[in-house]
Amino acid sequence: MILLRSLLYLVSLVLTTLILAGLLSIVGWVLPYRQRCRIANAWGAVNLWCLKYFCGLGYQIEGLEKVPESGAIVLAKHQSAWETMALRALLPPEQAWVLKRELMWVPFFGWAAATVQPIAINRKAGSKAARQVIETGIVRLQQRRLVVIFPEGTRVAPGERRRYGLGGALLAEKSGVPVIPIAHNAGSFWRRRDIRKYPGVIKVVVGDPIPSAGRKAADINRDVESWIENTMSQIQ
Repeated sequence: MILLRSLLYLVSLVLTTLILAGLLSIVGWVLPYRQRCRIANAWGAVNLWCLKYFCGLGYQIEGLEKVPESGAIVLAKHQSAWETMALRALLPPEQAWVLKRELMWVPFFGWAAATVQPIAINRKAGSKAARQVIETGIVRLQQRRLVVIFPEGTRVAPGERRRYGLGGALLAEKSGVPVIPIAHNAGSFWRRRDIRKYPGVIKVVVGDPIPSAGRKAADINRDVESWIENTMSQIQ
């Protein structure tokens, strides 16, 4: 039954992506930026509803009020595909995501993503990619947007650890804006490389803003990793 429900959800995900991403790809460029972001957020919200309807998988979020409308860096745990749609839906609309550039080549999804102006990087480029995150990230922050980054760089299974990249912390050091850490246990229900989505309630916790003004990236990164991983130990 879990497999069947998961397959039905997969069909709904494909359909909603074709419809909403297709719409955004076609008309997004002539819409005001905030309206494009609202369509992108609607895609995330619709898929959260479908996930609850088909798979019985909901979520509970704590501390969402700590996220400002703009001008902050969000550093979030990365365990599954769930957070890529959930954070899109739950956070304020004007978001600039740091993502791998290969996603921009995916038909419909990538075309739609381009309309909301993400920071698409070549993860193999090393220091060049880090400079891109800093330079473009500062521009996006000045445009009053949230910059959303997964510091682990890839999905990490529950109970496992991966080094946190410095890109987000370097952007915080250079810009002086606060960092909002987010922890969640989505990987316990939506596992990497597994089509099955297990019923339950995903717990999401938003932490207090971590100051960055006058601080070094390594110190900021250490605080972010410490808060996220300590919180993960409580909600896994």
